[in-house]
Amino acid sequence: MNNLSSQSCEACQIDSPKVSLDQIETLLLEISDWVLVKEPINKLEKVFSFESYKESVDFTNRVVSLAEEEDHHPQIILEWGKVTVIWWSHKIEGLHRNDFICSSKTDLLY
Repeated sequence: MNNLSSQSCEACQIDSPKVSLDQIETLLLEISDWVLVKEPINKLEKVFSFESYKESVDFTNRVVSLAEEEDHHPQIILEWGKVTVIWWSHKIEGLHRNDFICSSKTDLLY
């Protein structure tokens, strides 16, 4: 288990600081195959592949349970044979350490 996956999310307020670009580069090294998506809002995205729709749904349900436990909720795109998970912090319109924690924990569900 890496350092991020052993942590829990903290309450994110509207004035919570976004992670800096230097912090993003460092934290990305701790989460495998997650992509930094630079839209108007920075987000973390990863596509998970499966052999069946049921496996995709089961994984989605595990991510939903994680989101509820951490009180931090991603965008989830469910398709046959794949699930795309996108983490970012809505309140601060960008990336918070919570997003990296949840990305790491999502990997453990796969």
